[in-house]
Amino acid sequence: MVEERLLKILRCPLGKAKLREEGDWLVCEKCGVRYPIRDGIPVMLIHEATLPAGVKDVKELPCQKEEEKA
Repeated sequence: MVEERLLKILRCPLGKAKLREEGDWLVCEKCGVRYPIRDGIPVMLIHEATLPAGVKDVKELPCQKEEEKA
């Protein structure tokens, strides 16, 4: 479990959105990417993340498509 004060400041490294805790994962509220929590420590590395169902590449995420337009 991640401390509440830490969860309030953590953001998804891809879309900069808030994260919510779901079991042993932190899930991006914007793109659905899941970051593991190991021994109470969030692992916020993109190569350790699990992409949402149906997404094969980070470039397919809505937050990444928005960045391309900007």
